[in-house]
Amino acid sequence: QVQLIESGGGLVRAGDSLRLSCVASGRTFSTYSMGWFRQARGKEREFVGSIDRSGGSTYYKESLKGRTAISRDNAKNTLYLQMNNLKPEDTAVYYCAADPNHGFAGSSATIYDYWGQGTQVTVSS
Repeated sequence: QVQLIESGGGLVRAGDSLRLSCVASGRTFSTYSMGWFRQARGKEREFVGSIDRSGGSTYYKESLKGRTAISRDNAKNTLYLQMNNLKPEDTAVYYCAADPNHGFAGSSATIYDYWGQGTQVTVSS
């Protein structure tokens, strides 16, 4: 079992940058591949990006490439999501998720066994 706690959300303006964090406790963090997802009000949860166990491989939603970066610090049991040039359409609850079973950075929510409670990001125009 692993617990995931996101932080760093808030109200920002369009064009701003934001870094979200996700701290994991429980089983060894370095054994999970990790992902970020988001869910806007009234919409389905969507993939943002993911990173493999070592942090050597990342994978992003195509439309977010270039202004999104995922990283991890296995020594601190922490996952990060850096988002730049934020837009109102980035407004959503952002979730981190852990996949203990696969070694790759996956995009399907079904492979992630553990989820955090989410952190709200609101981007004003």
